[in-house]
Amino acid sequence: MNPQAKMVFTTSLLLGTTITITSNHWVMAWTGLEINTLAVLPLISKSHHPRAVEAATKYFLVQAAASTLVLFSSMTNAWHTGQWDITQLTHPTSCLILTAAISIKLGLVPFHFWFPEVLQGSSLTTGLLLSTILKFPPITLLFMTSQSLNTTLLTTMAILSAAIGGWMGLNQTQIRKIMAFSSISHLGWMAIILVYNPKLTLLNFYLYVVMTSTVFLIMNSMKVLKLSTLMTSWTKTPSLSAISLLTLMSLAGLPPLTGFLPKWLIIQELTMQEMVPTAMIMSLLSLLGLFFYLRVAYCATITLPPHTTNHMKQWHTNKPVNMAIAILTTLSIMLLPISPMILTII
Repeated sequence: MNPQAKMVFTTSLLLGTTITITSNHWVMAWTGLEINTLAVLPLISKSHHPRAVEAATKYFLVQAAASTLVLFSSMTNAWHTGQWDITQLTHPTSCLILTAAISIKLGLVPFHFWFPEVLQGSSLTTGLLLSTILKFPPITLLFMTSQSLNTTLLTTMAILSAAIGGWMGLNQTQIRKIMAFSSISHLGWMAIILVYNPKLTLLNFYLYVVMTSTVFLIMNSMKVLKLSTLMTSWTKTPSLSAISLLTLMSLAGLPPLTGFLPKWLIIQELTMQEMVPTAMIMSLLSLLGLFFYLRVAYCATITLPPHTTNHMKQWHTNKPVNMAIAILTTLSIMLLPISPMILTII
């Protein structure tokens, strides 16, 4: 892709995100979401592969439908209350429609079917954008309207997301699909605490972005798209493979790594809200995610499993590691000791 064109699309992405997260008016928020959708479509389809074009088409249709529902819910609310302010969403029907619209945009169950397919048709760098930056505006809208949302609906969708995200990721061999189902599972954790403590949702999202960015950048640096390729990465970049093991364990939420912090705080908050059964269900469902993260880590670092096909051993390379990977890896592994400070902020 032309560097100037890439710069225009990236700038448009930042502009659309900024417009949505800083606006108080529903029409401005909708405008930002549309700018984001149109800016990312060329990035998805830039390889001109049929799968990439299919992914871009699916993404456009789903996001256009979700944006229409956002506009429809805000118009319904304005019709009944005379308010276009995002924080004044009070009409019950509008709240339900908005919850469905944002769930479609994020990929929450039962509106998750498009996300793994779109991610599989994109490159790793575009997949990183789809999993992180493009989820920020919808999460912000949920944050601003959290006091009006239906608790039962959000809790049900969150539990289903954690269950299906973990369950459907078990049998995957493609790295991008595994990361897609990982994203769906993490969105379940964000959604379940949204009504009770919205700041915890944002904290969970920020830490998820750090850990997911690390994994995507590591896989992009090692040029890995599936598990069978990952098996030969140890001979090529041993240090990066070892780091990926720790990052994947952090993404799974194992102590004493960073990923344990949001799950710990969310389980604590659910217990304080007298939702102990829900906290237990979410904790047990996170074991499904742990299984497929361990599977990826096993292929990457622990051993080369016996197999019938012949894999070429890669030559060891002295390619310098990207500085961003080093910084993000440190953050995604070692942030747990500062949890007392984070608790005082929350």
